[in-house]
Order: sequence, then structure tokens, then C-alpha cells
Amino acid sequence: MSDVYAQPTAAAQPASTDDLAQYTTLCVGGPAGQVVTATNADEIVSRVREAGTDILLLAGGSNVVIGDGGFPGTVVLVRSRGLRVLAEDERTVTVRVEAGEPWDELVAATVRNGWSGLECLSGIPGSTGATPIQNVGAYGQEVAETITAVQVYDRTAGAVGEVAATDCGFAYRSSVFKYNDRWVVLSVDFRLARSPLSGPVRYAELARALGVEVGDRVPLAQARATVLRLRAGKGMVLDADDPDTRSVGSFFTNPVLDAATYEQLRQRAVGLGEPPAWPGADDLVKVSAAWLIDKAGFGKGHPGPEGTAISTKHTLALTNPTGTASTRALLALAREIRDGVQSRFGVTLHPEPVLINCTL
Repeated sequence: MSDVYAQPTAAAQPASTDDLAQYTTLCVGGPAGQVVTATNADEIVSRVREAGTDILLLAGGSNVVIGDGGFPGTVVLVRSRGLRVLAEDERTVTVRVEAGEPWDELVAATVRNGWSGLECLSGIPGSTGATPIQNVGAYGQEVAETITAVQVYDRTAGAVGEVAATDCGFAYRSSVFKYNDRWVVLSVDFRLARSPLSGPVRYAELARALGVEVGDRVPLAQARATVLRLRAGKGMVLDADDPDTRSVGSFFTNPVLDAATYEQLRQRAVGLGEPPAWPGADDLVKVSAAWLIDKAGFGKGHPGPEGTAISTKHTLALTNPTGTASTRALLALAREIRDGVQSRFGVTLHPEPVLINCTL
């Protein structure tokens, strides 16, 4: 199941109210067997139990690609809302947020309240319940740093329970919840700092835009506004008037390579400049997928079939500008890029969104 708050963004609405394209930011996907709505945790559990095994959960629809054949089972639209304080002291506050709460509305609320820890994740589309599944991160922050627990419905045990952060298996854009049908996310607990200042700015691009050094702190509202501006400049903030935002954001994850493979990449990139890279644990190196795509010959605006294209603002985003392209066409463009990068650099790109009834 994928928890991926969907609002229609296509220029032309699908003919059927059960056409799943209207529930995703990419605006692709065929019909569902049936579509039902859940407005609170109890309803989510009830809908899941009623549907049995053939079920797809959709909230924001911002990190999913659904095949042209649609989904033959039951689609549950997660529309639970709300935030409440569980605990607080002079330094921290712990809040529980319902799975269907739109993510950026949550981030905006934390900034208004002087709670630090999510400000660099401003502008990311989708729902709060999706964030632990993907271990959402951007501009030097990840939700794994602030999540303390995730409330779930365990389909194997048939019971509601809680998964502590230490048991979530958080990794780069991954967790135990991803590609796993056992758990349905109901709500998420975050522990945030009581502070008018951001966490230390870790991302060089953000530090430059703020006019500070890496490691400095800035007012929360300034951090949020700057992140929103940077994301909008890359077509990564949903805007009905901007066709580049008809996407799932970054389509490919940044490859993580061992030392030998990274050195082979450097040799194949001679003459193109040093591949942007970030060293990690165990001699692993994360490299820029956007750089690989661009240097393999797929620049901004590169066209694909049926009007699909790489975003004119960022090479990591594949777009459906008219809102009328098929999933087949979008994935054809993705394959062209993946295969081109593999041929040029010997590095395989992997999709970041969840693929439903379709394959790359």
C-alpha cells in the first residue's frame, strides 16, 4: 500500500469520478474498482478491514505513479486531519499528527508556533502519514530526526499498535513501511524543539541563499520562506498555474555507490567535471542524480512522448504538462533517461515514487 492529500491539478478532469488521475499530482492513472473515503483513524481501520487484501491507500497522491489500467480493488482516500500536543516542557514539544494532515500545513503551523525541526521540509506536497514511509527529507533535514513513534494498523495482527522510531528502519528515502503491506499509518508523533531559530543549516545551497555559513541558525520564518523560494524555482511547490509542478517531484533517488563504483564513475566523467557527491558511512558515496541526468544529455525541458517532458526547472522532475499524457508515455521517458545514464556512466537510477500496476 502507498500513502502518497490529492487535489485535482490536471487542466482537464478525468471522465470518471473513479479515475485515479484526479487524485495524484502527476495526473496519470486509470480507474479504480471503487473509491471510498476515511476521515479519521477509526474509519481508516474500518475501510481497510472491509476491503481485504486488494487495497490502495491514497492521501496526497504526490509520490505515486498509477498504471493506465488503474487499480482493480478498493482505493481508500485518507482524509483524516488534526494535530494535538502529547507532551511538552521548556525545551521540547511532542505532537501527534493525523495521517491525512497536509504536510506543508503542518510545517507552517510548527513555524508559527515556534517549534523547530521541520522548517527545511517546507513546500513538500503530500500528507503527514506518507513522511515516515518515505523518510521524507530535503535541504539537510529528514523526518527520521524528529519522529518518535508511528501509530499503525497492523494488518497481520489485526490490531492497532505503535512502532517506535528505533523500529522504523529509517534509511535514505526508506523505512520498514515502504513496499510493505503489513502496516497502515494512522498518525505520527514528532518531538520538536521550542526555539525561534531553525536547526543548524546543513545544506550548502540553502546556506548560500540565506547568506549564512553552514551550521548557522536563522529565524524559523526566514528558513521556511527561503526553502519555499528555492523549491518554487525548481518547480517543486504545487502550483496549478505552473505545468512543471504536474509531477511527483524528484522521479529518481540519488544513487548510493560503494567506493569502487564511485571511482569508476569519476573515470567515466573525465572532462565533465567532478560528479557532485556526499560521503556517507561504510565508504558509501551518494551522488547527484540530477547531475548524472544532465551530463548524460537529458537537459531541462527534454521532451518525451505524448507531451511529457523533463521539467524546465529541474532535471530530476518528469512532468505531465497538459495533464493528459498516459502513464505509459511518462514511463517511456523515465526509461530513456535511466538507460541513457546507465550507458554513459554505468550507474543505475531507481525511481523514488511508488509504482502501482506499472513497472519501469
